[in-house]
Amino acid sequence: MNQLSNKNDNFFERVYEVTRLIPFGRVTSYGAIARYLGSARSARMVGWALNSSVNQKEWVPAHRVVNRNGLLTGKIHFPGQNTMKELLESEGIKVENNRVVNFEELFWDPNVELG
Repeated sequence: MNQLSNKNDNFFERVYEVTRLIPFGRVTSYGAIARYLGSARSARMVGWALNSSVNQKEWVPAHRVVNRNGLLTGKIHFPGQNTMKELLESEGIKVENNRVVNFEELFWDPNVELG
């Protein structure tokens, strides 16, 4: 069990590192982060990592990670009902009906951007 915990902690740390690289005013998806980390089927695990990101010493901009369709599926894990939306809008990202408007244009793909 200890090895699994350490492995997850390491994965979570890698998720935080990538998430911290998402530029202001851009968004990515759970799946894009998972693919970049070599774990294409681990999008849900990326979500779990981001749910725990509030416990990190260094800030993790988890609000910049949405689902593959641009939906704010992680919003329930933020302190207020509209916190995720407000954080995105403070960066100039328009959100309508809990979906990032112009998602494709704002999408930041770590595989492309980080190589």
